Amino acid sequence: MIAKGLWQRLHQPRVQLPPSWGIEPVPESSRQLRLFDHFVLWSSLGVGLLVLEAGALLVPALSLGTALGAILVGTTVGVLLLALAGLIGAGTGVPTMVLLRPALGLRGSFLPTVLNLAQLIGWTAFEFWVMALAANRVGQALFGFSSYHLWLIVFALWCVLLALGGPLVVVRQWLEKFGVWLVYGATIWLTVVLLARYDIGALLRRPGTGGLPFLLAVDLVVAMPISWMPLVADYNRFARHGRAAFWGTSLGYFLANVWFYGLGALFLLTLNLPDTGPEQLAAAILALTGGVVALVVILVDETDNAFADIYSAAVSLQNLWPRLSQRLLVVLVGLVSLLLAAFLSMTKYFDFLLLIGSFFVPLFGLLAADYFVLRGRHYQVEAMYQSEGLYWYSDGINWIAVVVWLLGVGVYHLIARSLPWLGASLPAFVVTFLGYLLAARLFRQPKSPQEPGEAGP
Repeated sequence: MIAKGLWQRLHQPRVQLPPSWGIEPVPESSRQLRLFDHFVLWSSLGVGLLVLEAGALLVPALSLGTALGAILVGTTVGVLLLALAGLIGAGTGVPTMVLLRPALGLRGSFLPTVLNLAQLIGWTAFEFWVMALAANRVGQALFGFSSYHLWLIVFALWCVLLALGGPLVVVRQWLEKFGVWLVYGATIWLTVVLLARYDIGALLRRPGTGGLPFLLAVDLVVAMPISWMPLVADYNRFARHGRAAFWGTSLGYFLANVWFYGLGALFLLTLNLPDTGPEQLAAAILALTGGVVALVVILVDETDNAFADIYSAAVSLQNLWPRLSQRLLVVLVGLVSLLLAAFLSMTKYFDFLLLIGSFFVPLFGLLAADYFVLRGRHYQVEAMYQSEGLYWYSDGINWIAVVVWLLGVGVYHLIARSLPWLGASLPAFVVTFLGYLLAARLFRQPKSPQEPGEAGP
């Protein structure tokens, strides 16, 4: 009996592989992630060379003090929206693109799904690009060896393998046991060396050169956590409790985002970088620490971000074609992103950040109005998968919600291009949130007998 029990334990999988879930609700018995798990995951996802580069974009146009203020404000706003979206996922157990079905309709959710897929493939390509360039710099420093395309392939293969493992494997078996502790140690080391070598007080007193309005800088900071909003429920659906998911996501991502945006600004000001490309940042880290350990650790952690992008891109595709194999989709997304990685520049990266915010800040305004106000924090999960059901609307599309969302996107672009000093994120969110509440009351849909007491849109 003892031998039989030991045999069963040795052959029992410790976690459920992601292809078993697809876009179906995660059952209560399989929601395993605690507050600490979410803190580890989201603090890890907030770390990376791309975040350093985004922080470096804020200076010297802004003074260091003003840039830090924009980082704190933008991170607070973005993290709050991110954690609230994750809270909805924790309550329903479904991925983000499925969460949009009650507001937009089953087919209406396809539009943000396509946009999300485009941004995820773009982010994955950016991650491959930045990791390959930085690793190439390490290879040159250590071995005199240079092969950008070889590093691209190496990182793409590793990230695809992580995505095939899925969230529970990555969090429990990689991040909590090894990855996140190495990253924390390397980041503390970088920070201490930077603060010890340079007069931070003098940098704080140095004025900015101008050219970047404060609220536009806030928009650039908000864009980073908001870029994760279409993914957050893909991971927070594994939470044991909504409160644990909310606070773990909030605290973890806030800490990492503020820390790395701030480090990026400090790197540019202290080391006189010619630009903010990944090769220059890699060289700066090598010069600052006198070695490669910190850079290698950050590169290793960067793979977690690419893993999340690849995995969620596969989940998003399943919102369009639920019968397709998630493993096959993971491989295809990794391959497409690898092919795109050779065509990137920092100018495109700057525009990419603004484009992300323009679609997904208003989208969350719509989701928040629908879930927290109109439906009283209650979605019927079964109806999210039923054609001709509660969330079908007109041929699967809630045109009222689609129009309001696109109105919010228009407001974002109008402000970002014509009134950048105003900041586009909060106005676009408020316009969409209030606009949907108003439209839902002016153009009420017939009540479903499944929800007799609910004031639906």
